[in-house]
Amino acid sequence: MTLALTNDVAVAPLPIRDVLPWAVFGTLMLAFFIYFVGAEQGASAVLQGDTVHEFLHDGRHLLGFPCH
Repeated sequence: MTLALTNDVAVAPLPIRDVLPWAVFGTLMLAFFIYFVGAEQGASAVLQGDTVHEFLHDGRHLLGFPCH
């Protein structure tokens, strides 16, 4: 017995205008994530105090960011 694999599904192309807003949103979210994990509470701190630093401390070491 042989199995014949057929691909009868037509895939429509995805227009760039549909993808672009999500790509921009994802890029901005990634930039905010990298900033808060890697740089917040450092020389360029936006928020005052140690709250963000202490909350993300272990994550910084896990991802290889030096924090002290």
